[in-house]
Amino acid sequence: MYLWHQYYNYMFSLSEENYLKSIYHLEAIHGKGISTNSIAKKLETKASSVTDMIKKLAEKEVLVYKKYQGVSLTILGRKEATTIVRKHRLWEVFLVDKLNFSWDEVHDVAEQLEHIKSPKLIDELDVFLGFPKMDPHGDPIPDKEGNFQKIEKRLLSTLEEHKTGICVGVNDSSSDFLKYLDKNNISLGQKIKVLSKESFDGSLTILIHSKEITISKKISNNIYIQ
Repeated sequence: MYLWHQYYNYMFSLSEENYLKSIYHLEAIHGKGISTNSIAKKLETKASSVTDMIKKLAEKEVLVYKKYQGVSLTILGRKEATTIVRKHRLWEVFLVDKLNFSWDEVHDVAEQLEHIKSPKLIDELDVFLGFPKMDPHGDPIPDKEGNFQKIEKRLLSTLEEHKTGICVGVNDSSSDFLKYLDKNNISLGQKIKVLSKESFDGSLTILIHSKEITISKKISNNIYIQ
């Protein structure tokens, strides 16, 4: 009980929250034990700055750092990071569903809104939106307890020739990538059939909306299908 009480006395700066969220996303991909260089690359900052921040966050008991083993979130750190992710994704749903933003416009705005501290505001936002399970990019939205629905998915690049999948998410949510998908009528829920694979460079010829297009391996490695 003491640890939880102590934790909620901590206030986290915008920068600290960004670190926690970034480590959370890196752990989702690589597991525990994230290197300082990986964190620096994701946040586009210097390794020395990462080291300083790790010390601050370790003092607040939200992460641990072991030499040669990297950085891992504690239970408290994961709770804080999950809360930030929840806020970000709920705001993205709100912007798309209620304010008519397109899916390539919402990330940067949600990056600002995710730092609002009011738990009541976020809980009421969740109710107002009807407790959405997915954000506009197909990523799961954690509930207030940190639980979220897991979806079985695979990269489009792994789909066999002459097989069809349904787009359920993206690995890259940058504005440029989402605009590319819009230009080629690729969206969540869209059926995609792989007509052929190029062995030389991994590019795919796909059928979408009765139209054949060729996409690079980089593109297919950033589209999730089911």
